[in-house]
Amino acid sequence: MHTVFPKDFLWGASSSAFQIEGAFATDGKGKTVADHNAQQRAHLQADTTTASDFYHHVEEDIALMQELGMKTYRFSFSWARIIPDGDGEINQAGLDFYHHVVDTLLAHNIKPMVTLYHFDLPYALVEKYNGWEDRRCIDAFERYANICFTEFGSKVHYW
Repeated sequence: MHTVFPKDFLWGASSSAFQIEGAFATDGKGKTVADHNAQQRAHLQADTTTASDFYHHVEEDIALMQELGMKTYRFSFSWARIIPDGDGEINQAGLDFYHHVVDTLLAHNIKPMVTLYHFDLPYALVEKYNGWEDRRCIDAFERYANICFTEFGSKVHYW
């Protein structure tokens, strides 16, 4: 039997920031749990959580997505790239990076679908609050989510 997908079916792919971005200590990004775990492996370098260095290859990677016929791309923002310590100052370079990603996707007719948290908690929140065990970590996430919705809500329609 032949299956026909609806014309508006969102063909796409997905990734997570800690798996593909690289640039783990670039432009003010804070350390995440994934960075910490990679650094604990003595035989590995600290940036081994990345497969493609997307941070430095956004345009070419997204052009390849378009060539593949992708209609959507589900990816995550790194909380620690936007708020390096999880609940302090906003890192404008992190916001700028994700604006660049979103704008490049839209320019290639690919709908951005953003995950706000994909197992890369800012490590400072582990040290400060023992992570998710403390309500203050949840409050920090709520603040981060609201920053993202305010900053990107006019361009990102799938969260």
